[in-house]
Amino acid sequence: MPTGPSYEERPVPGDLGAWSPCAWTRRAGDAATRVVPDGCVDLIWMRGRLEIAGPDSAHREVGLGPGEPVAGVRLRPGAARLLLGEVPASAVRDAQPALTEVWGSDAGRLKDRLADEPDPWRIAGRLAEALRARAARFAPDPVALAVAEALDRPRPPAIGAMARELGFSERQLRRRVIAAVGYGPKVLEQILRFRRAVSLAGADPDWARVAAEQGYADQAHLSRQVRRWSGRTPTGLGAGTQD
Repeated sequence: MPTGPSYEERPVPGDLGAWSPCAWTRRAGDAATRVVPDGCVDLIWMRGRLEIAGPDSAHREVGLGPGEPVAGVRLRPGAARLLLGEVPASAVRDAQPALTEVWGSDAGRLKDRLADEPDPWRIAGRLAEALRARAARFAPDPVALAVAEALDRPRPPAIGAMARELGFSERQLRRRVIAAVGYGPKVLEQILRFRRAVSLAGADPDWARVAAEQGYADQAHLSRQVRRWSGRTPTGLGAGTQD
């Protein structure tokens, strides 16, 4: 079995793929991993524990033992209800609680099913199955999903215009997004735009062009936002950064 650092994502099969961009596994290296905001929540298995990785509002460092495996399933912005049930995503913002705090005894039963499984990808698959089984009771909020999708554009519509189109007041829609995502539409828009810029970081990009294409006022604006969310300059992105 490989022991060096690695990170891999795979598509989630079936209906869950509409709400989940990927399942993933990580094997830690010697250095801490920097996790940056992405608007998502994850169900993760690490050190034999099941935990919820809530939506981050700042970058953070995660230290793991060299070679230590982690597996998880990521949920799109707005889809947190599938994992959290009636608990608002804002309640787990910048937190990583044990799954038992939300699922109760169901978390213990899932942990028991994973206890003797050595393959991180099989663990990720079982996490996906557990989430899929909750869809009938805790389907994600379609309004929040629609808002998150609309905000993930270089020049998204104004929240007031979206509220009117969807039949809500701006305050009502903002509350709904905070419950489903963990923070308000403006912060989510900034994080999603940052993530689009990060996705171009590995190709020696023209940052002035990236700034213009992704809706930043200019390259200096992009640099400030990248530093805010990642703690690094645009050219410093890449190594050690995880979704």
